[in-house]
Amino acid sequence: MEPSSDKEHTKGNFTGSCSEGVRIGGTLVWYASVCRRQVWLMARCIDPDERNELLILGRLVDESSYSREKHGIVFGNNRFDIARKDGETLVISEVKKSSHAAKASRLQLLHYLYELKKEGIDAKGELLFPEERRKEPICLSDEAMLELDALYAAIRNVAGCALPPEPERTVYCKTCAYSEFCWS
Repeated sequence: MEPSSDKEHTKGNFTGSCSEGVRIGGTLVWYASVCRRQVWLMARCIDPDERNELLILGRLVDESSYSREKHGIVFGNNRFDIARKDGETLVISEVKKSSHAAKASRLQLLHYLYELKKEGIDAKGELLFPEERRKEPICLSDEAMLELDALYAAIRNVAGCALPPEPERTVYCKTCAYSEFCWS
């Protein structure tokens, strides 16, 4: 893996020039919920190993599920898996391979809803787990917005550090696409 150049960076949900400072998108929120070191790496436009089997499988699940819906909608620094109308209500859906990282997935989707709300758009969310044949409705609350504001501050703090945080073993390390940065 090599760091990306300072050109426009659009992998995952982190969009922008790497020299502009951190732009918080859904993927960065997800990483912040799982591992601070991943936040630091992504904030420096260092992409995860694109050959990682779970990343590939996750993309396949997203692309092959819910084929009638419109996928990959870009909104600011974010890329929604699915956006659709349910009557007059906008519904943003995030497709996940499994509910293994449910908290991180919820925060990612709440981030999308919060970003929409900041632009005057009220929406509902749903996490979709096609392999589990499960759907979880998500609604933005005042408590969730406070939690996200604190998470954004933590992301900016980690991203602003000159050196990455020390690696910490978690349940996600075994399958992490960034593992060679920590354990090689």
